[in-house]
Amino acid sequence: MFVTKPCKTRRAWDEPGHAHFLTYSCVHRWPLLSRDRSRQWVVQALESARQHLQLWAYVIMPEHVHVVLLPPPDCAMARVLANLKHSVATAAHEWLRQTNQTDWLRRLTVRYPSRTVFRFWEAGGGFDHNIWHDKPLRVVVDYVHQNPVRRGLVDHPLDWPWSSARFWDGRDDVPIRMDPIE
Repeated sequence: MFVTKPCKTRRAWDEPGHAHFLTYSCVHRWPLLSRDRSRQWVVQALESARQHLQLWAYVIMPEHVHVVLLPPPDCAMARVLANLKHSVATAAHEWLRQTNQTDWLRRLTVRYPSRTVFRFWEAGGGFDHNIWHDKPLRVVVDYVHQNPVRRGLVDHPLDWPWSSARFWDGRDDVPIRMDPIE
């Protein structure tokens, strides 16, 4: 087990009507999302979140996730991010426990002075940027879809099955459908 540093402080603006570009990373930026099983947990979390917000774009990379979404006006982004991360961490913990992956359970367990926590994601709020006048939404969505290309994982965004690029190209073979961008 390891001890972590205190959470980073992050600046966030929950301006009603603003879309958000979120990035959240696996603990120590380990590639915990390199298997379809763990990527599917992220897809399920995103699908569940769509009950409360509009989902416009995403990409699941081996060690982080980018999401573009529009929350309802009364929704705190910290809560949205906590919900997205919590269900994935819970699924990972349960799978590791059921399959007796004691080494990984130990690696992902953090001891604090007052408690012990399973930590799939980096602590804190990740990166949350409001999208409004300074950057067109399409530029942010393209940035999200180009992530696997920039990393050299694929030659074209449509080749990466774990993003919304295929949906926006009009394909049906997508893990999750996006909401219309208003």
